[in-house]
Amino acid sequence: MRKQLKIIGWVGVGALAGALTTVSLQTVARGNMAPLPLEELQQLAAVFSMVKSDYVEPVDEKKLITEAISGMVASLDPHSQYFDKKNFKEFSEGTSGKFVGVGIEISQEDGLIKIVSPIEGSPADRAGLKTNDLITKIDDTAVKGLSLNEAVKRMRGEPNTKVLLMVFRKDESRTFPVTIIREEIKTQSVKAKVIEPGYGWIRVTQFQDRTVEDFAKKLEDMVQQEKPLKGLVLDLRNDPGGLLDAAVALSAAFLPENVAVVSTNGQLEESKFVYKASPQFWRRTASNDPIAKLTQATGGVLKKVPLIVLVNEGSASASEIVAGALQDHKRATLMGNQTFGKGSVQTVRQLGPDTALKITTARYFTPNGRSIQAKGIVPDVMLDETANGNVFAALRTREADLEKHLSNGKEAEKKDPEREKAREEALKKLEEESKKPVAERRLPEFGSEKDFQLQQALNQLKGQPVKVSTTLVERKVEKKED
Repeated sequence: MRKQLKIIGWVGVGALAGALTTVSLQTVARGNMAPLPLEELQQLAAVFSMVKSDYVEPVDEKKLITEAISGMVASLDPHSQYFDKKNFKEFSEGTSGKFVGVGIEISQEDGLIKIVSPIEGSPADRAGLKTNDLITKIDDTAVKGLSLNEAVKRMRGEPNTKVLLMVFRKDESRTFPVTIIREEIKTQSVKAKVIEPGYGWIRVTQFQDRTVEDFAKKLEDMVQQEKPLKGLVLDLRNDPGGLLDAAVALSAAFLPENVAVVSTNGQLEESKFVYKASPQFWRRTASNDPIAKLTQATGGVLKKVPLIVLVNEGSASASEIVAGALQDHKRATLMGNQTFGKGSVQTVRQLGPDTALKITTARYFTPNGRSIQAKGIVPDVMLDETANGNVFAALRTREADLEKHLSNGKEAEKKDPEREKAREEALKKLEEESKKPVAERRLPEFGSEKDFQLQQALNQLKGQPVKVSTTLVERKVEKKED
């Protein structure tokens, strides 16, 4: 029986950058519960009783229990979560790939909501919100003190309703209001075009239900149009994740049949699994295999065409799986920036008809056994974002920056003494950059003629000189602060 895990990264208005969730919906098996620590549970019951009887005003005992469960789970890592009735409904809606919101991927910074990236084509994107913008208020509610989940709730709503966001933009040192009309977020997950005769570009923004079909159709059209296809750039920059079976399928389009794509490992026997480049790991029906049709229609060209994969700090989870598999099998040259490092699997276990627990149950490993967690994938060739450099890399948030992140599990964690120094230097340069006109600070659109990294990828395919970054270095796994 085919296992299907889902990586959900944009529920409601979005999610932690790269804090994307690999989930398998299951019901709790009551027969294998671990022995309970009775003394500690007695203390918990005593505290509950004291709060209920002695607190200055009456308390809602159901709310107390819910908060106790939420606190226990939240203490584990950034991706484990307890879903009450409302949250579970929202989560279930989100896994379908349709949701009503403003369309941003978010994280937290200093108690505020930080925009990791607006989803392309979303209301937030059209409103001009940018990566690293900080949301300070949602309607009349100050964000300081709100959890990410609470912030998501407030930004979600019914279609065609308005939400007022107060935004602080660091690089312009100003705060301004933005009114956004909520809508159902439907993103086109695959874009493709010929960038030069014989050279193609295909971008995957998320791994969704139709991604594999759209990917196969666009690549088939490109191969038919460009004969011969001399080289291809697979663009996974700012791809926060999506469906695991889609990630396996996309990897398989370029890899030999039946080689390992990714493996998972955890305490449970069911979490020890290897996903391979074989139809059983992504085919949903016997007659629906877009990858097999693509291979047949293109005569296997994609198995050998020179391939570049572009990644950056916003490439997380499913996109890291693809990048890691293609790198380990030496099928592609990875270029760009070190990826986010979201390499853990979350399993959603239903506790009742309308409540559930999302808990981290495994880590991801590349075919060569490398752990993705808190480290990410290091490109073969480091590239700056622009021809003028990439001096702000030290300021970007990755999995290792998230509070209580899960350890790597493979490598000894090290504290990089140069990191704070690099951050200080980057902050100074950020201040200098903020004095420039806004038009000069905006990064070019991915896939455009001014896309510096894409141009370097094209140079690599052609065997021409590549401008390698002089500022970017591999970011080592850092020791967690207790």
